[in-house]
Amino acid sequence: MKPITKKRFKAYLIDLAVSTAATAGVEYVLRKKIKSEAFHALVTPTAVMWALEYAQLRNSGRTIGYKTMGLALENADGTEPTPGQIVKRMAYRDTISTFQYLKDREAFEAQDGALFPHDRISGTVVKEQ
Repeated sequence: MKPITKKRFKAYLIDLAVSTAATAGVEYVLRKKIKSEAFHALVTPTAVMWALEYAQLRNSGRTIGYKTMGLALENADGTEPTPGQIVKRMAYRDTISTFQYLKDREAFEAQDGALFPHDRISGTVVKEQ
């Protein structure tokens, strides 16, 4: 595994921990209004993670995990990603890219750690700072 891939994985785990803590708070508030367990198991965690990631990437191009690991998300030309690129990247990563990984893990490992399929689709690249 390439060093930048390891950093990206660690950054994702940090972001997941932050998102889980935030989800617990949001879920506590929403449980009084929404009684559906399916909603709290599927919708709440995804919505919280996407909202946190979007806000952080839109604001500074870095999530808490990326900042901790010394990474930043940029366009290939070094400019900030657009809102559409951020949403496209998250959606592709959490849907199609997951199935591609399960189908052909070696193709992911052979790629440059700075450019995964969801980065290629959205036109972004992860760089070390």
